Amino acid sequence: MPIHTYTNWNVRPSDAEEQIEPFRKYFFICEGANTETYYFRKLVDLRKALNIHPLIDIRLMEKTEEHSNLSYPKKLLEFAETLKDDESLDFDKKHDKMIVIFDADIFEEKVLGYEVLINKGEKSNIIGITNPGFEVFLLMHIEGAFEKYIKDKNDKFFELDEKNRYRHAYNMLLDATGMNSKTNSKIGNLAENVFVAIEQEKLINQDIHNVKGVVSSNIASIIEGIIGDRP
Repeated sequence: MPIHTYTNWNVRPSDAEEQIEPFRKYFFICEGANTETYYFRKLVDLRKALNIHPLIDIRLMEKTEEHSNLSYPKKLLEFAETLKDDESLDFDKKHDKMIVIFDADIFEEKVLGYEVLINKGEKSNIIGITNPGFEVFLLMHIEGAFEKYIKDKNDKFFELDEKNRYRHAYNMLLDATGMNSKTNSKIGNLAENVFVAIEQEKLINQDIHNVKGVVSSNIASIIEGIIGDRP
């Protein structure tokens, strides 16, 4: 199977206790291989601390083998659909949710068809978007980040560097944390501040249908929904 599932679901605390299965599982599959993995692994570990309902499980699907570098949003959504039919994943199409997360930055200059992709993907998945990159979402975990780094500075996030990359969000996160989000796994510890992110994300654009040229993220909103899910 070209995927590794990371979960801390305790299906059987002891042989004497009846095995409990989750009512609903939320599967995260992400475009990025490093930064997103650092974050969502930590979020999975925090499931109980976040007061996520005991019958709700969150799982990170880590791409492996030939799929490890699969990142193009259309291909990622197609891959997510195939995974739902993989018996080893135990995806219950009635109750479980697939959350597909990717950056919208490639749709700024290079790629067309964003709205068609989103509309199709939303029919059977939850879509998590950051624009221009995942670091925007991570910035939201830092107290006062909106006021300091984002308010009245939207256009800075869409300036290209000498290598034609949107790096402002990455640079601001580096400035705020002292950590390289691409290589330092400790960046995942920001998940401990997810309630800060939930509140600050409401100050930026969360509408994934209107992200072009706008600093955007709806990932904290998705997590808020999971925390509030009561079967």
